[in-house]
Amino acid sequence: MKVLLVNGSPHAQGCTYTALCEVANELEQNGIETEIVQTGTKPVQDCIACGGCKDKGCCVFEDGVNEFLEKAAQADGFVFGTPVYYAHPSGRLLSFLDRAFYAGGRRVFEGKPGAAVASARRGGTTATLDAVNKYFSFAGMPMAGSTYWNMVHGTAAEQVAQDEEGLQTMRNLGRNLAWMVKAFAVAREQGIKPPVPETTLKTNFVR
Repeated sequence: MKVLLVNGSPHAQGCTYTALCEVANELEQNGIETEIVQTGTKPVQDCIACGGCKDKGCCVFEDGVNEFLEKAAQADGFVFGTPVYYAHPSGRLLSFLDRAFYAGGRRVFEGKPGAAVASARRGGTTATLDAVNKYFSFAGMPMAGSTYWNMVHGTAAEQVAQDEEGLQTMRNLGRNLAWMVKAFAVAREQGIKPPVPETTLKTNFVR
């Protein structure tokens, strides 16, 4: 069993990474393998709605999203972490998720638990979490919660390390996510599969 944690910050070992490490450590202690995926500092191509992924089965652009999708297909859960930029996730994470979820869709993500983590100096966290959580809803993914909103505060990793409440929230998130991953694994062993959605209907009132 494995959980992928995506760092949507350009800082490889900054505030968001510190929060994700706290979640990852708790997952590892509960017997779940983890891997932190860095989105890095290179440009992340935005989705251009070309529809090419429907034919290829992957995104037409090669900048790490397809590599992530290959790993995601085998993963059992996800945590997407992001700094807060003007009360929303980082642009790089949004571009990454737009393409990953559009190209991977329910084929890759359905029935697997996910969680969002936000890092901020002070405000904008709940709006940021709300934006990321919407990806889970569209892909049929149960959301893992904690004992407070999944956020940490600080302008540097050293400050996040002092946010005792935030780190506790991350640890509780890790425990809850580990429990969900294990519970879903048992369900699969018992032949209990995710519910099959109805055929998609699109009601378009504008002619």
